[in-house]
Amino acid sequence: MWDERYSSEEYAYGTSPNEFLEQNFGQIPKGKVLSLAEGEGRNAVFLAKHGYSVTAVDASTVGLNKARKLAAANGVVVEFIHADLAVYDLGENQWDGIVSIFCPLPSSLRKQLYKKLQVALKRNGVFLLEAYTPDQLRYGSGGGKSADVMQTKNSLSLELSGLTFSYLVELERDVREGTYHTGVGAVVQAIASREE
Repeated sequence: MWDERYSSEEYAYGTSPNEFLEQNFGQIPKGKVLSLAEGEGRNAVFLAKHGYSVTAVDASTVGLNKARKLAAANGVVVEFIHADLAVYDLGENQWDGIVSIFCPLPSSLRKQLYKKLQVALKRNGVFLLEAYTPDQLRYGSGGGKSADVMQTKNSLSLELSGLTFSYLVELERDVREGTYHTGVGAVVQAIASREE
C-alpha cells in the first residue's frame, strides 16, 4: 500500500514538516533523533536542518527513495533505514528524541513498539507524537478507516506508562499535509520524557 501511495512524483504528504513537530521540536534535546514511519522524509529533513542527527525508519523503499532526494535537495544528511517496525531494533538508552507523526500501527504491534521505545530513549530523552484519534473516522480527512490504528490520551498514558508527559491533549485542528491529510482532523498530541 505505502509503495503505491508514494509512487507519484508529488509528495503524498507534502515536503513541509508536521505543524506540531515544527512548533515543538525544540523540546527534544539536541542529539540523536529516531523518526518512526518517516515516509517521504519531510520531518526527518526538517530536524536535520535544525542540527539533529536523524535516523529515519520506514517500510516503503519508494518513500525512502523520495526521502533521500528531499534530503539531498535540502543539503542535509539523514540515515534512512528500510525496516518493518515490528522487527526493527530501537536499541537501549540510545536516542535523545523519538518522533512519531501519524504512524498508524495495529494496536498489538504498537504496544510492543512502545515497550521498546521507552527503553530506547536516553534519560531525559523526549518522545513527540501526533496521531489521529478514533473520532477521526467521522471526518475522513486522512488516517484510514480502522480505529485500531488510532490513539487516545488514555491509550498513550497506558502504553507509555514509563514516560512522564509534559503535554497530552486531544483536539480538532485543520491538518494540511499534502493530498492525503487535508481538512479538519481529530488528533492527539503528546510530548513525554524518560526521567529515569
